[in-house]
Amino acid sequence: MQDSYVRTEKGDMWQRNQTSLADFILEGLFDDSLTHLFLFSLTIVVFLIAVSGNMLTILLICADARLHTPMYFLLSQLSLMDLMHVSTTIPKMATNYLSGKKTISFVGCATQHFLYLSLGGAECLLLALMSYDRYVAICHPLRYTVLMNRKVGLMMVVMSWLGASINSLIHTVILMHLPFCGSRKIHHFYCEFPAILKLVCGDITVYETIVYIISIVLLLLPILFISTSYAFILHSVIQMHSAGSKRNAFATCSSHLIVVSFWFGACIFSYMRPRSQRTPLQDKVGSVFYSIITPTLNPLIYTLWNKDVAKALRGVMGREILTQRWQLQLS
Repeated sequence: MQDSYVRTEKGDMWQRNQTSLADFILEGLFDDSLTHLFLFSLTIVVFLIAVSGNMLTILLICADARLHTPMYFLLSQLSLMDLMHVSTTIPKMATNYLSGKKTISFVGCATQHFLYLSLGGAECLLLALMSYDRYVAICHPLRYTVLMNRKVGLMMVVMSWLGASINSLIHTVILMHLPFCGSRKIHHFYCEFPAILKLVCGDITVYETIVYIISIVLLLLPILFISTSYAFILHSVIQMHSAGSKRNAFATCSSHLIVVSFWFGACIFSYMRPRSQRTPLQDKVGSVFYSIITPTLNPLIYTLWNKDVAKALRGVMGREILTQRWQLQLS
């Protein structure tokens, strides 16, 4: 009798484990209508622009010796994060749409969740630390090479990647060990944390509350740090007597401020609203903005607003044109 009970209990545990490891179903963004086919094509174009723009930014910073400074090293890491972020979600969404399949494996979902959460957290931290770089450059220009040397820049990058990865690993492990029951359909186009959390059965109110508080802290602390840095910057700019110096200071900070506004605005919309006020459509709209639109706009903003990057781009294009002319003359 006891052996039978033990075998039954083991069988139930095995069945629950198999259920937990079953594939998830991603709802996706588009259906089979012509309108959605056009929107899908537009999304792919935007994705290709994001990939090429961020790759170009990284290559320009690596190729041009004038851009080998802490500021542009941080910018190259931002472009790398955007490149990885957009590559974590869109290819799987496109594959599912084109193949007609909507499944994603348990391991694949966990991996995607870890990557997108790591990259999102790392970008929040990096954008905050980039504001310190701007503060030092404008408020303490004579001490810039001391306060923002290569070692400090490298430490900032390591802190951003490592801190965000540890946070993401903890949340991914906890989330994927929670019991899933009923439908395994994720009302999203990738394995986003709030969308997966809705599939969990049982009382997880305490865990949700803790995650909500952590999300607020992880978003508000960088925003507070950025606001403090720019308060000091604004104070220094007001005290400048030269109109040219003021224009240069604003030009230096404007691109970073625009990127910060887009990124944190989308994150606040997506993660700082209570669960009762969230709808799947709103979650998708917010995610599309910070996972597709923002990575596309970032390199465009820095290229158009930053004179050094624009000059490096013109230099590379000019050399390419001269090379092509030289090859034509030889032929």
